[in-house]
Amino acid sequence: MLTPMEKLTPLTPLVAAAGEGRAKETTSHEEEGGFGAIFRSAIDYVKETDAEAKEAQYLLATGQLDNPAMAMIAGTKSAIAVDFLIQLRNKAQDAYSELTRMNF
Repeated sequence: MLTPMEKLTPLTPLVAAAGEGRAKETTSHEEEGGFGAIFRSAIDYVKETDAEAKEAQYLLATGQLDNPAMAMIAGTKSAIAVDFLIQLRNKAQDAYSELTRMNF
């Protein structure tokens, strides 16, 4: 039986959820702005997808996974999340470089 594909979600709910979760934590950093929250949620998503991929690989290796395609899907999902994080970092570096080149 095929499972339906997950629905794509916009980044705005992730930012709100990241802000609520961080409000409970006590850190030495000041509250992050919009970009910081998006970047933090992207890092958290990479961690989550990596854990899912490792779990799927373990289940596949031990013979507990009924559908081997799920391991491939989890690995691809993790790779895409890492690629997204890298692109986000590159855009931030480009923006910072552009700001430092501005003459005031």
